[in-house]
Amino acid sequence: MTPTHFAFSSAFMLGLMGLAFHRTHLLSALLCLEGMMLSLFIALSLWALQLDTTGYSAAPMLLLAFSACEASAGLALLVATARTHGTDHLQSLNLLQC
Repeated sequence: MTPTHFAFSSAFMLGLMGLAFHRTHLLSALLCLEGMMLSLFIALSLWALQLDTTGYSAAPMLLLAFSACEASAGLALLVATARTHGTDHLQSLNLLQC
């Protein structure tokens, strides 16, 4: 494994561990998801450059578009949660009370 692959793999795993273990605020969960998507985007871009084919050059842009949609949906949920519950703590959310 090259140092570049190790760096992006560890960045993805750090984002995943932050998402799994640090679940107090919805904003921190969204930031961990964005960090994971950023590491995937950079790794996919470097992979497309290393292969040097035009067939894989659209994949990073597609991933970036899905990442933007995920971020906007997450921010909309954050605003809706903050308005209805008054906080973004994940402990205050209960699916049985919705």
